Amino acid sequence: MEQGSSISSKVIDCAIEVSRRLGTGFLESVYESALCVELEKHGISFRQQKALKVIYKGEVVGNFVTDIVIENKLLIELKVVSKIGIAHKAQVINYLKATGIPVALLLNFGTPKMGVQRIVHQYNETEVI
Repeated sequence: MEQGSSISSKVIDCAIEVSRRLGTGFLESVYESALCVELEKHGISFRQQKALKVIYKGEVVGNFVTDIVIENKLLIELKVVSKIGIAHKAQVINYLKATGIPVALLLNFGTPKMGVQRIVHQYNETEVI
């Protein structure tokens, strides 16, 4: 990997290596663990299965677990599906809102060519939805 490349690029390179070596057909947990091996190998700081709380008006209203969080700057959500759908993207946007992390990579290992979608969420408390 190039010295000056972004965190996203480094993570994508690691994910491509996992996809290239494992191919399709494994459970999501296998790809997640393999990706963590690659991230560690490349010196990328991460948290696997990070538990987070959903806060609404100062109250905890739910809990969820993200697949991987990179350096508290990039959220990684892995899927093993034939096609990424709107519900998958909505899940990632909700994770971004809940964490305050602005960017996520949605990685799909369910197809012969691994799918990558970069999702950016700019949350503004005053925005009307």
